[in-house]
Amino acid sequence: MKTAEEIVQEKNKELISVSFNTPIKDAVIVMLNNKIGTILVKKDNKYIGFWTERDLLRNISIKGFDLETAVIGDFLEAHIETVPHTDNIFQLFDKFIGRNIRYMLVQKVDEYIGLISRGDVIRASLYEKNETLRELNAIVSWEYYDNWRWKKE
Repeated sequence: MKTAEEIVQEKNKELISVSFNTPIKDAVIVMLNNKIGTILVKKDNKYIGFWTERDLLRNISIKGFDLETAVIGDFLEAHIETVPHTDNIFQLFDKFIGRNIRYMLVQKVDEYIGLISRGDVIRASLYEKNETLRELNAIVSWEYYDNWRWKKE
């Protein structure tokens, strides 16, 4: 069964972040250029939270919000959820559902090696189930039985 580290390796994406003082407009440009919907926010060289497309939609509705001057740190819910790199798909599902979150940083020893989403875990789970079904299908195919018990000599 796949682990958080294996899911991160398959994504093959680096961690993209902006500073706490970054204007939201600049953060959105970084997200667009990297084709991502979530960006990590750093303060004093430490990750302190995620900022997402949903946050942008919520922020736009705030009276007086100005995309040109608003700073990401003023609109950030500073909280990070982490998961050990060794957690398997079932453990990841439990954490995503139990905590009702969409993203977690994958931690290996004292460093973060990647960011995973619920969608990443669902995708990895479906891929594994598909492979299992192929293997089972190969075992129970007619060719298997034809060449097994009822083989004519």
